[in-house]
Amino acid sequence: MTSPIPTQERPAESPPHLAPSLGRRHAYWHAGVLLAVLLGGLYLARRHWPALESGAGRLAGADQGWLLVGATAALGTWAASALAQQGAVVRRLPGSRLVAAQFAASAANHLLPAGLGAGAVNLRFLMRCGLPAGRSASALAVKATAGGTVRLALIALLAPACPGLLRPPHLTATVLAVALGGLVLLSALPVTPWWARCRRALSAVLADIRALHGCPARAAALWGGSLAFTALHSLVVIAVTQAVGLPLPALQVALLYLAASSAAALLPTPGGLGSLDAALALALTVSGAPGAAAASAVLGYRLLTVWLPLLPGLVVLGVLVRRKAL
Repeated sequence: MTSPIPTQERPAESPPHLAPSLGRRHAYWHAGVLLAVLLGGLYLARRHWPALESGAGRLAGADQGWLLVGATAALGTWAASALAQQGAVVRRLPGSRLVAAQFAASAANHLLPAGLGAGAVNLRFLMRCGLPAGRSASALAVKATAGGTVRLALIALLAPACPGLLRPPHLTATVLAVALGGLVLLSALPVTPWWARCRRALSAVLADIRALHGCPARAAALWGGSLAFTALHSLVVIAVTQAVGLPLPALQVALLYLAASSAAALLPTPGGLGSLDAALALALTVSGAPGAAAASAVLGYRLLTVWLPLLPGLVVLGVLVRRKAL
């Protein structure tokens, strides 16, 4: 006697009379997200309006040619970020939507602290492209690791060319003893579920890095995009300093920006607002730039990389959410 062949169960479908209500709820949710991000952008612009007005006034007499160079470099940062993100995954991503997602992520990054906005947008985009949540998070970690490595490598490369510009902090014996004691304490801690999860996540990231380097095209995209992203941001600062007549060589400006942005990354402010501004202005002033010119250079950099693309980026973010690309 043969057993009956099991039939494949079909997923339960929503009743026809519930479909319109579900569609309306999705439309209301998308419209709410779009309204929220636009209100957030208007709030930021209103809150920092004096800085915007002052920066526009100071830059009115700047060299327009150098400002155009800076604006072009700022546009290229989103393409470089998209290239690095593509290099962080083996699967091919839709190119136009990938660039749009990076543009939207840069705007969202100024609404939430410590890069959470950009991370959330990119994570959602990768999941919409079919990657599992764990693999998407690992791809973001791979991209961040490559970006940090490139930044440190450029600092190490430029520091000998600008001797005396960067001074390492003086570490006392007490500070060294405390740091050493903390490392010993961490190594002696028992293996907890939290630490085990961290080790699994690190192992997944390392495995992804090895897999990506097995594909030369993806490795070139990852490292090339990361290098281009950092270099283009440095070029924006260099172009603005040249536009306002800052008396500093281009290599010194690039090194000061890399050091200031690395230090500002330790402070969880939205998009580095405040922390990067203060660190970069202080670095330029200590290096011999006049205070007014240094402040104008920082404001010009923020104008090109934050304030001008902020509202268009939030609109793109709302459109991507509306079209369910995020």
